[in-house]
Amino acid sequence: MNNREIAAVFFEIADLLELQGVAFKPKAYRKAAQQIETLDREIEEIYKEKKLKSIPGIGEAIAKKVSELIETGKLHYLEKLREEIPKKVVQLMEIPTLGPKTIYFLYNELGIDSVEKLRNACEAHKLAPLKGFGERTEENILKGIRLLERSRGRHLLREAYGDAVPYLEWMNKCRAVEHASIAGSSRRMKETIGDIDLLVTSKDSEKVMKKFLAYPQVKDVIAHGKTKSSIRLTDDVQIDLRVVAQESWGAALQYFTGSKAHNVKLRQIAIKKGLKLNEYGIFEKGTNKQIGGKTEDEIYKTLGLSWIPPELREDRGEIEAGQKGRLPKLVEAEDIKGDFHLHTRSSDGTASIEEIVAAAQKMGYKFITISDHSQSLRVAHGLSEEKLLEQTKQIEKLNERLDNFRVFSSTECDIKSDGKLDYPNQVLNQLDFVIAAVHTKFKLSEEEMTQRVIDGISNEKVKILAHPTGRVLGQRDPYKINLERIFEVCLDTNTFLELNAFPERLDLNDVNLLKAKEKGTKITIGTDSHSLTHLRYMQFGVATARRGWLEKQNVINTYPLKEIEKMLI
Repeated sequence: MNNREIAAVFFEIADLLELQGVAFKPKAYRKAAQQIETLDREIEEIYKEKKLKSIPGIGEAIAKKVSELIETGKLHYLEKLREEIPKKVVQLMEIPTLGPKTIYFLYNELGIDSVEKLRNACEAHKLAPLKGFGERTEENILKGIRLLERSRGRHLLREAYGDAVPYLEWMNKCRAVEHASIAGSSRRMKETIGDIDLLVTSKDSEKVMKKFLAYPQVKDVIAHGKTKSSIRLTDDVQIDLRVVAQESWGAALQYFTGSKAHNVKLRQIAIKKGLKLNEYGIFEKGTNKQIGGKTEDEIYKTLGLSWIPPELREDRGEIEAGQKGRLPKLVEAEDIKGDFHLHTRSSDGTASIEEIVAAAQKMGYKFITISDHSQSLRVAHGLSEEKLLEQTKQIEKLNERLDNFRVFSSTECDIKSDGKLDYPNQVLNQLDFVIAAVHTKFKLSEEEMTQRVIDGISNEKVKILAHPTGRVLGQRDPYKINLERIFEVCLDTNTFLELNAFPERLDLNDVNLLKAKEKGTKITIGTDSHSLTHLRYMQFGVATARRGWLEKQNVINTYPLKEIEKMLI
């Protein structure tokens, strides 16, 4: 079992224990799950070295459970817990607005043991009269159910890539494979993914299919054919494989990458040119002679376009730009010189500043920003004024020892509901700059929220607005805010907008990034890392930036360090 699968087991145990009203233990299991999930090596290697207890949060009892999972693929303790609580009750935990205590009460007092029963109870207003509930609670539960239904069957980009990349590596070990690629929405780097598409060229599809079905994480074979097969992994993600001929590689890759709207427009252009375009190639309509299809570039050139990066293929003007030779030169991962949003163990992270610096230097970065939570966010162990200032002095001393690298001192400072910041100016003025953010009271009106944020970023020390819409994919919709107005104020106050690269956020999203670019508002990318492994989430931030048509000059992370210092300090 891999790290993510073992972590999922402990997350489930924590949920089941919370549903039973057990105190303390859920927190311990959840902490262990988080540590396992963010390990920078496979836990099986640590198990073989007999060093499981060296992982923070893993003691004797949990180490035994990890060993049982690795040795048998099962855990008796989890199976016992599952028997005690109906599966449908556990599924209620997926509703973002519902906590375990509420579920425990609803199940034990009202016999509500499914999402459908809960929906019916809310719509019939059976919960409102109960103590601690009310009509607003019913509305929030119904909103959570709708959010769950919208996201059901979708997987975060991080999860999809966590499955797709190792599978692609597995397929490339097959000698019969000539070319192999991820396709579909995963290749377009959409924020959430349905099924994963893999594409291969080969002269021996039988060998390729045999390799595909032999992958260790396959749970079910959905379909098995000569040129197409589908499987379901142990984490319930579906992966489809297609095998095509070499002469159709480019056409198939373009076709199966999509999007549907992008492909429809390309076919319309082909028809106007007297051509026929499909997944096998591009053909003369009358003679059916193939005139292109070995490469994607060949397809686009034949249609009179520049090759279009997969991230742009959403029919948002990329085809017209390709016809005119005006496609943007998109920002690349290699352009990134640092990370603007990082948490340490002083708040809710797991690494020290020194450990983060070492990891960032290995990545070739020139700077990082330490931005632990501010004092009012107690759930994230926000820093008191004294601790923040101590950290600032620590960073100053560290910078004296560093060569050609800088640690910026900052804070992810709460913008309170009245627009005031969580620290007084005499504290904020001792930092290099401030990252402001909204973490509470998301249900203000659009006018109230917009003014709240404007008041916060109008403080001259604030240079970055973090996760500007507050959304959490599959868990919380964006709060109401007038982004057009925020873009304008950012320009007036020399404030930058964050693209939060944490996979659950990716906020600003691609559509809003393009709007910000058109307004002239600059962007910073921050991973919002809470562990060293989260630093790798920069790839998802860059991918989202590319989907938002951002170029190197639009992203502050790409600027030389001295220029960044002038802009922010």
